[in-house]
Amino acid sequence: MLIKVFGSAVFGVEATTITVEVNIDKGIGYHLVGLPDNAIKESSYRIAAALKNTGYQLPGKKITINMAPADMRKEGSAYDLTLAIGILAASGQIKANDVGDYIIMGELSLDGSLQPIKGVLPIAIKAKEEGFKGFFLPKENVREAAIVSGLDVYGIENLTEVIEFFEGKSTLEPTVINTREEFYKTLDFPEFDFSDVKGQESIKRCMEIAAAGGHNIILIGPPGAGKTMLAKRLPSILPPMTLHEALETTKIHSVAGKLKDVGLMNQRPFRSPHHTISNVALVGGGSFPQPGEISMAHNGVLFLDELPEFKRDVLEVMRQPLEDREVTISRSKFTITYPSSFMLVASMNPSPSGYFNDPDVPSASSPHEIQRYLSKISGPLLDRIDIHIEVTPVPFEKLSDTQKAESSKEIRERVIKAREIQTKRFESNKSIHYNAQMNTKHIQEFCKLDSTSLQLLKTAMERLNLSARAYDRILKVSRTIADLENAENIEPHHISEAIQYRSLDREGWLG
Repeated sequence: MLIKVFGSAVFGVEATTITVEVNIDKGIGYHLVGLPDNAIKESSYRIAAALKNTGYQLPGKKITINMAPADMRKEGSAYDLTLAIGILAASGQIKANDVGDYIIMGELSLDGSLQPIKGVLPIAIKAKEEGFKGFFLPKENVREAAIVSGLDVYGIENLTEVIEFFEGKSTLEPTVINTREEFYKTLDFPEFDFSDVKGQESIKRCMEIAAAGGHNIILIGPPGAGKTMLAKRLPSILPPMTLHEALETTKIHSVAGKLKDVGLMNQRPFRSPHHTISNVALVGGGSFPQPGEISMAHNGVLFLDELPEFKRDVLEVMRQPLEDREVTISRSKFTITYPSSFMLVASMNPSPSGYFNDPDVPSASSPHEIQRYLSKISGPLLDRIDIHIEVTPVPFEKLSDTQKAESSKEIRERVIKAREIQTKRFESNKSIHYNAQMNTKHIQEFCKLDSTSLQLLKTAMERLNLSARAYDRILKVSRTIADLENAENIEPHHISEAIQYRSLDREGWLG
């Protein structure tokens, strides 16, 4: 007897429906075809034990299972439940006439209980698109999949529950989540707040500009100056995610298996990998590619602490994703693209000793040592960072001041207003949402300068020997500063402020 049941495979952040054809005939043997990996091949042992421990059995006949499309590689243990239900239905041990109306996924334990799986959100979205009636999956993943409305999502604990549902012996209640309610629930309660930061008003201003325009930023300063503290508070002033951004971000974390009983992600991600990270872990990859840290930071912040301590080849692989806001991983038989539109926030000491070239500090490094230390970061990578800012230690008077600083909520309100101006500006272009994403064409259109501003920028370019990319970055930052002031045109003081934020380009910065 031939039975067709349906599962799903995830490639990148998109799912593809897999038809599992189970045929039982005379003879003996268990034949599994359709490019399964080792985890799927081993499923026969898990299925046999799970069936026996729930009162059923693996039929002693010739079982042929094809996973179509047969030329697409399938991986993981998430097909255990799909195969088990197919075998039971094909052998006549259960009656499941409407089994083809559902997507069935889950990893089986030997006692018939289910273990959580990865990538259920893209699977649920695809199931709805293709008109499936419902989706059976492990209970731990149910909130993640229930984000998708118009699809009955059943969270199950064991194999018996699915069997009894198809045989009509029991009913299951689909899990329903109000996506909008879930999205707005904890939107305005950031963990870290800028009111905790004493002093550093100029750095907070930089952070506000970076957040308003989505600009990459690098903080340079001695140990204890507050670089990490400031970076961790950046997400608290970023505009709230839109529902579309939240779904996009949740989908990536779902594929990576990083969601723990969470429905919709409504806080922007903040990723802070250690400096020993490999280039594959940072950008994604592997024999069966998984998203890396830059994709996990999509629509959020990627914080690289102690930037020169990262391996040079690891930093260099970020060049293309920083420009294109996506990373493409190619293998011999397929290509996967992961989105990676993130804000890069980096911090570093100015020298190996951690201090500037300061005669008052006995352990300060020489200009030559500082130059050698900074050369660990390539010019092309620094060009892609819009704002370079020096962070100096906070004086005692500021540290001991009991007056409360400006809160993240107040700063965020100004950032949101600036972003609204940018949204209106780029409403005709679906791929651009804020100033940092502008290309050359948009810069020419929206960053026009008067003669005074043009002369000021020309002088800065010649004196600092800036690249064409740095020229673009200055114009983008100037446009953001103008947006924060609700100014229609870029004015000379906007340009001069933006030029100040190119510390590593300034002559004499090394002392």
